[in-house]
Amino acid sequence: MSRSAHPAGPRHGDVLPEGHYQAPPADLNALDPKVWSETVARGADGVVTVGGLDVNRIAAEFGTPAYVMDEADFRSRARAWRDAFGTEADVYYAGKAFLSKAVVRWLHEEGLNLDVCSTGELAVALAAGMPPERIALHGNNKSVDELEHAVKTGVGHIVVDSYEEIERLAAVAGRQGVRQPVLMLIRVTVGVEAHTHEFIATAHEDQKFGLSLTGGAAAEAVRRVLAHPGSLELRGIHSHIGSQIFDTAGFEVAARRVVGLLASIRDEHGVELPEIDLGGGLGIAYTSEDDPREPAHIAAALAEIVRRECAAANLTAPRLSVEPGRAIVGPTAFTLYEVGTVKPLEGLRTYVSVDGGMSDNIRTALYDAEYTVALVSRTSEAGPMLVRVVGKHCESGDIVVRDAFLPADLAAGDLIAVPATGAYCRSMASNYNHALKPPVLAVRDGAARVIVRRETEEDLLRLDIG
Repeated sequence: MSRSAHPAGPRHGDVLPEGHYQAPPADLNALDPKVWSETVARGADGVVTVGGLDVNRIAAEFGTPAYVMDEADFRSRARAWRDAFGTEADVYYAGKAFLSKAVVRWLHEEGLNLDVCSTGELAVALAAGMPPERIALHGNNKSVDELEHAVKTGVGHIVVDSYEEIERLAAVAGRQGVRQPVLMLIRVTVGVEAHTHEFIATAHEDQKFGLSLTGGAAAEAVRRVLAHPGSLELRGIHSHIGSQIFDTAGFEVAARRVVGLLASIRDEHGVELPEIDLGGGLGIAYTSEDDPREPAHIAAALAEIVRRECAAANLTAPRLSVEPGRAIVGPTAFTLYEVGTVKPLEGLRTYVSVDGGMSDNIRTALYDAEYTVALVSRTSEAGPMLVRVVGKHCESGDIVVRDAFLPADLAAGDLIAVPATGAYCRSMASNYNHALKPPVLAVRDGAARVIVRRETEEDLLRLDIG
């Protein structure tokens, strides 16, 4: 059975060598709709627009760098996931990909649930009005304070990740004098390793997440949860096999093993658990070579896998949950930069320095991620030049796009944009070199608004008490 995935960066397992790049595109002015959000287009004057607003106007009003989010595209993708899974399943948006109060409101309005993995993310969710019963809390090392807050708030699901957490949570519920009002899921490592970057593969045995099936830790965790009937309610099993996955074959193996655990729980404890969560990790197109599946295809495949495996085990099919994050928000945004310097290295490539870098997109340095880039402030008839788009930080690894082609007449002051930066870029942004984090702008119907403002020097100094 084929189990393939495009990882965060190079296509594994045949890792691309240093200096790898595809042939230059036939038209440097073209914008591949697979990579860009749905309202992005190049206008008659050659300037790229999003939501009917051109990038020159965006840069003039809000500055660069900036994350530019296509609100209509985000809502459309959220609806596509909701509609694909229907009322018999739950779709939880993975807030770690990108979270803000505006995004939470969009999710609420489009009928999606939300998973969070910190009290900070939970605070944003609650401040924006997401009903707590539609929130799931993840995390491999939740503190007592975090659990106290989640239980008191009425979070709908808590995904437990260790024996210690089971006891902590039971004690928290006991102190509050209630039988745990949140739904309980056990996160299990299922021994399936999606072909992905080592640091984003989460289902193989040698990693920090979850409770292993192979060694019996998951079965023991079930016993420990069921040993607290007055304070904990076991609702189902959670598994997550990795990120940036482009087919459902790995999910088939994971579902088979999770359903096997459900059957063993029935046989040992006499209970059939009503829920199964297969996590997220579905991939998006960062380049034209990537080939993501549509939500309807994924939903039909996962539902059939669970039905088939449960029928074979003589189990009632549980309610299915999934957790797309990147698959919703990733394609909805691009990062807009201004070119500062163009430095040709004869016989190698040209280095194009922009006014951002690894502080607003660490993924290339962290995962060797691949991206597309385009000149967006004008068109050009110049031939292609091989470029490396780099940032302004004091690191040789400060690379935004490792290898790409831009027009040979590119110059300081031009605007370029890197698409598919909606997921993880702002979430993982830093203040390295005391850089100020860029704003996030939501664009719709010809207007842009700030949903996360640009940091200021005052913000940095406010935390530095001297």
